[in-house]
Amino acid sequence: MLPNTLTLAAMLAISGSASATTDAALAGIVDQRLAGDRTGACFSVALIDGDSVARTYRCADGTATPRIGTDSAFEIGSVSKTMTAALLAQLIADGQASLDDPLSAYLPAGTAVPTFEGQPILLRHVVTHTSGLPALPARMQITNPADPYAALTPEALLASLGDVTLTRAPGTQFEYSNFASMLLSYAVAQRAGQPFEALIDAQLFAPLGMTHAYIAQRPDGVRAAVGHLPNGSETPAWTIPGDMAGVGGVRATLDDMVRYVQGQLGHADGSAAAPLLAALQTTQQPVSEQPPMAMNWMIAPLAGRSVLMHEGGTGGFSSLVGFDPERRRGVVILSDTSLTALGGLGSLGAHLLDPSAPVGKPRKLATPPSELVDGLVGTWQLSAGMQVELARKGDALTIHPAGQPIFELGYDDAGDFFPVQFDALLSPKRAADGSYSFVWHQGGGAMAATRATDAAPTAAQAPDVPLADYAGDYTLMPGFALKVDSADGRLRAQATGQGAFPLDATGADTFAAPAFGIELRFQRGTDGEVTALELHQAGQVLRGARG
Repeated sequence: MLPNTLTLAAMLAISGSASATTDAALAGIVDQRLAGDRTGACFSVALIDGDSVARTYRCADGTATPRIGTDSAFEIGSVSKTMTAALLAQLIADGQASLDDPLSAYLPAGTAVPTFEGQPILLRHVVTHTSGLPALPARMQITNPADPYAALTPEALLASLGDVTLTRAPGTQFEYSNFASMLLSYAVAQRAGQPFEALIDAQLFAPLGMTHAYIAQRPDGVRAAVGHLPNGSETPAWTIPGDMAGVGGVRATLDDMVRYVQGQLGHADGSAAAPLLAALQTTQQPVSEQPPMAMNWMIAPLAGRSVLMHEGGTGGFSSLVGFDPERRRGVVILSDTSLTALGGLGSLGAHLLDPSAPVGKPRKLATPPSELVDGLVGTWQLSAGMQVELARKGDALTIHPAGQPIFELGYDDAGDFFPVQFDALLSPKRAADGSYSFVWHQGGGAMAATRATDAAPTAAQAPDVPLADYAGDYTLMPGFALKVDSADGRLRAQATGQGAFPLDATGADTFAAPAFGIELRFQRGTDGEVTALELHQAGQVLRGARG
C-alpha cells in the first residue's frame, strides 16, 4: 500500500480512441506485458467498454488454472481507499459529514489530534493525502513483517496521533499516508455506527452486486488467491483488523471489481443502487490540485479528458482500477504477485484505457554483461549502515550481508539484479567515469551503496554552467512533473506532491540523487538551450520536455 518514492509507473496521457475488445484480443494484449515475466505473476484483467466487458486470466508461464480463476479473490490493497471514500460520500449525502469537517470531530472525545498553528486536519486533507500525517502510526508494532498490520489496535492508532507534530499546514503538500487513511476508515465506521465490514457490505458490496467481495468473512464459493513475492515464492495474506480495514483490506474477484467500475461509470442493476451511484459520482469530483485528486482517486488528463486511477499493493498482490467517465471505459487488473517495486501495473492499465500508450513488457531472465559483474564485485556500505560483499559466481553475482548467509543474485533484461531467495532489488548505476555503484531496494526503501574502501563521498563539483540553465518544469507524465531549481548553490528537483531533493553533478548536463537511485540527463536543442530531461531510475527511463 506504500508507493516507492519517485518510482514512476507508465505514462497515462495520450490521445486516440479504442473500440470494444474481445476476450481473445485482451489476452493477447496482456501476454505482451506478462508472458515470460521472471516473477511468474498471474493477472486477472477486465476491460469495460460501454456495455461490453472483456475478461482474461493469464499467467507468465502461459497458464491460468488452477492458480487463479473466476472464483479467485485478490487482495486489492489501496484501491480499498476509494471504497472508503464512497462510504464517506454517502455520509455527506445524508448530511452526516462534510469534507470541511475536522478529523477530530469523528474520533473519540479526548483524542489528541495535531494542528499546525491552529489549523486543523480536515477530511478533505485526509482524502487527498495532504494531512501532514506520516506514512504509518508511530505505535504500530510489527510482530510479523510478512503481515505488518495484524497487531495494530485502534488504541495504538489513536494514541499515535499524540506523537505527531505537524511541520506544515494541512492541505499544503502531498504525502501518501496510510496512517491518515486508517483513521478515515475508523472514523467512517464510528460515524455510521457499524463495524466497517458490515458497513461496506451493506452500503457498497450489496447494492453493486459484489457478492464475493469481503474483508474477513469469506463468502461461500470464493477461493482466496495465494499471494506471491516478485521472486515467485508464496507469502502470507495481510490482516488489517476491524474498522481500520478501509485502508487496504478488501478482497474481491474480478467480476466484483467489474461491477465496482460499472458503478463508477453510472451503471448498476436496481433502483436501490441509485443513492450509491450518486455517491460514487461525488468521489470523482476534484478536491485538490497538487497533485490533481478527487476523493482518494488520482486524476490524470487523457486525450483532452480526465481519467481516474488508483493502484494498490500488499505483500503478495498488486491491483489497478482506472476509468474514463466520458468514454465510459474502465479497466481492472488484479495480480497475485507484489509488483510495486518493479514498476507496478500502470503501463498495462494506461494502454488498456488508450491503445496508443505503451503496453510495457515483461522482465525476463538474462545474463549480465561481464563488465558489469566485474564492476560491482567488492565490499560495499549501504546508506542504512549494513556492509555487503558482492562476489562473482560464474556469469552472475552473489551477495553476502555481514553476519548473514550468502545469497545468489539473478539478473533480468531491465538491468537489475535480484536475490533469488527473498524480495529485494539491486539496481546498478554507472557514473560518468565508467565506474559502477548501485542502489539497494527493499521493504519500500532505497539505500545507496558506496565502496567500503572509498573515502566519505562528497558532492561533485557542478560543471561551469549556470544552474539557472536547468531550471524549469519537466512533465514526465500527465499530472506528474519534475520541478528543477537551485538552492544554496546546488541544483534540486521536486516531483509533483513530493518533497524536494538535492542533485549532485556527475558529468556534463548530468546530475544524480544516489539516495533514490535517480539520474537526470538534461538535453539541449540546436541553439544550446536545455529543452528536456531524461529521468533514469530502477531500469525505467522517462522523458520530460521543459515547460
